[in-house]
Amino acid sequence: QMTLVESGGGLVQPGGSLRLSCVASGSAFRISYMKWYRQAPGKQRDLVASISPGGTYTNYADSVKGRFTISRDNAKNTVYLQMNSLKPEDTAVYYCFAAAGALDYWGQGTQVTVSS
Repeated sequence: QMTLVESGGGLVQPGGSLRLSCVASGSAFRISYMKWYRQAPGKQRDLVASISPGGTYTNYADSVKGRFTISRDNAKNTVYLQMNSLKPEDTAVYYCFAAAGALDYWGQGTQVTVSS
């Protein structure tokens, strides 16, 4: 069993930055593929970024490449999403996701609003 708790969302002006954190419970974190998704109102939930268990491999949606960085600290059971040069179209609820073998886990989400 794994519980994921996101934090770090909020209101930011266009061009600003935010760093999201997702803290996981349990020892399965270090063997889990971690991902960040986002869902804007009326739209489907889309994959934003992913990172391998050891942190070696990362992948990004085209819309965030060069602006967002995913990272993880296995000693702290935490995955991060550094978001720079934010745009209004980045406004969404951001969800943390863990693929731990045969089981998947979701966090409750954190709201990010980019607006002047």
